[in-house]
Amino acid sequence: MAPPLVSVPMKKNKKPSLVLTLSAAGLLIGAGSAAYWLLSQRQRSSSDLLVGANIIPGDALFAVSLTTDPQQWQKLREFGTKETQAELDRNLVELRDRFLTNNGYDFQKDIAPWVGNDVTIAILAPAIASKPAPKPVTTNEDAVSDQQSMVMVLPVKNPEIAKNILAQPKTLKQGKWIDRIYQGIAIKQSEGQAGENICAALLDGRFLVITDSPKATERAIDAYKNQTSLATTGGFAENLPKIANYQRFGQFYVNVPTAAKIAAASPNRPIPAQVLAQLQNNQGLAGTMILEAEGIRFKGVSWLNPNSQRVLAVENKAGQMQSRLPAETLMMLSGGNLQRLWGDYVLTSQGNPLSPIAPEQLRNGIKSLTTLDLDKDLLSWMKGEFSLSLIPTTPKQGSPDDFRMGLVFMVQGSDHNSAETSIKQLDDVMRNQYQFQVQPAKVAGQPVVNWVSPYGTLTATHGWLDGDVAFLVVGAPVTEKILPKPNNTLASTIPFQKTVPTDPNPTNGQFFLDVERTVKNFPLPTLIPNQQAWLDATRSIGMTSAVSDSRSNIYDIFLTLKKVSNTTPLPSPESNKNNSVK
Repeated sequence: MAPPLVSVPMKKNKKPSLVLTLSAAGLLIGAGSAAYWLLSQRQRSSSDLLVGANIIPGDALFAVSLTTDPQQWQKLREFGTKETQAELDRNLVELRDRFLTNNGYDFQKDIAPWVGNDVTIAILAPAIASKPAPKPVTTNEDAVSDQQSMVMVLPVKNPEIAKNILAQPKTLKQGKWIDRIYQGIAIKQSEGQAGENICAALLDGRFLVITDSPKATERAIDAYKNQTSLATTGGFAENLPKIANYQRFGQFYVNVPTAAKIAAASPNRPIPAQVLAQLQNNQGLAGTMILEAEGIRFKGVSWLNPNSQRVLAVENKAGQMQSRLPAETLMMLSGGNLQRLWGDYVLTSQGNPLSPIAPEQLRNGIKSLTTLDLDKDLLSWMKGEFSLSLIPTTPKQGSPDDFRMGLVFMVQGSDHNSAETSIKQLDDVMRNQYQFQVQPAKVAGQPVVNWVSPYGTLTATHGWLDGDVAFLVVGAPVTEKILPKPNNTLASTIPFQKTVPTDPNPTNGQFFLDVERTVKNFPLPTLIPNQQAWLDATRSIGMTSAVSDSRSNIYDIFLTLKKVSNTTPLPSPESNKNNSVK
């Protein structure tokens, strides 16, 4: 069954265009080795960019491109479990019927003979939002322009068939089709339909452009003719080739400053001016989705505004912590420079109500609890690679339920003397302020310090690995799993090697989560609808990131997924009609 993406009438009052886009984006962002990497460093080509990037207006809020290859869609349906397949099928059928069947279209008969390999859908920001000040009187026309509009670009591989489709469109349920000309381009648009608008235009016989408003059609034609399209937006053409892949299932792009402006105008959660100014430093976020044998890969890139004064430090020095952790590690998050990471977080999070925690709040909390200054006493010597990991204890024989885990923090120090001074201060605070017993001990012949609570329970252990890597273990006593250095490391395990991408290399950070074992043994907080079903379909998640240059970061994310043994075809439109009658 082919993907349910075509040009047909859509109702504004239900905002189906936005529903379609968000659903498609969900496939890209929340689903969950690149076989051939295009030679983007040598020569750019239009295939490196989103289809229709030269038509979509440069201020587009969001754009997503999806394949029209039925085999790729069938491959997507094979991932997961019966439950997740049913959920995916439900969404695909709903979209197909809304945008195809209900309007008299059949993909294989009406669309497949002439459409290209990918189609793109873009959401345009309200045109009125870009004006310096609102009009004192709002007319009906203004009200319409204040809504987000949709542009769909369908590349044409058979111009004659496409021309015939456009010349003889399906009969409207209400109203009629009218013809008009804009900048020499013939436009066919609906008239007299309550709450509905659809416009279609064929550009140079190569692209069929469908929109949900006459104004959006004109904006697309202007962008195409005046070269003010997405393809000319700052950083777009330079960064999209970094994640290009000719076997891609889909690709998406988010205009960060435009999205920030839209969010700032929201009466429910306005963004402070200070935060809005900070977000203007960022220009775009884009990703490519590739279906592979064992799961789904996402290649991502984010870049700064070319006019921004902010630059990134090209420092990629991570990739060693997984060799210090035992094979049974459930989760690992690593980075290249903790001090720099904190500085970047402060820069982008100060005054931002959406940040997980305010920088000053964290600083004050650490000062209150430990008397230490976060920046001067701790982060000043934490300039090397760091990691945060979850390591389970080994269940006792005959006690399968005795399965606990320790939280392990490691950081490579840049100044051993400063680190020792700060750690000694922490020992004094735990002893004098919290009445913990601070007990020197040895593990595998290496000196460590245990913090034991007044109730006699071992609470934490800290020490050094290889002389320059400080560690702190909190929770279950798992120090003996990292001292001495384990023979069977996390880096040597099959799940880690299959999941965590080897590129980009060198890297400034990695992430690994063994979803199967974690969900089996530890309850997780609910963050998304139907979370358990999606977790049940996932084996593991891995990510590798790097600073590409002074203006951009690149990411490679891989989800290893379970597979459905026997996939069934999507329900046909006829069967859906029969079921609805019953």
